Amino acid sequence: MPEVSRGARGEVLASRFLREKGYEIWTANFGFRFGEIDIIAVKKPYIAFVEVKTRSENSIYLPREAVTKDKQRRIIKTAMMFIKNNKIELQPRFDVIEIITRNQHPMEIEEIDHIQGAFDAGDLHAAF
Repeated sequence: MPEVSRGARGEVLASRFLREKGYEIWTANFGFRFGEIDIIAVKKPYIAFVEVKTRSENSIYLPREAVTKDKQRRIIKTAMMFIKNNKIELQPRFDVIEIITRNQHPMEIEEIDHIQGAFDAGDLHAAF
């Protein structure tokens, strides 16, 4: 059986975490020509576009540090297309879930941090 990637494992763990916090998962791995959004979840009045970053406990940097300005721009553009195409009237929010897993047990969470509003879209027109 092929091994599941760290990113896929992190997305499963993040989805579980969000459901436990009362979010409804609308979709995962939503892709558009601009990029991909790991999880799109709703907890009214927000629609959360969630980037998941997973590292093992011996990583030399925090998972959130991998969400660069360029990555943020791609997520914002993709989110705006999702909103437009689905006529969403909820308040958009851009979150990061960073997960640190145990070295020898990659499905065991050492630490999880849900950073709500980790970045914002600023002028939405600038995303296009």
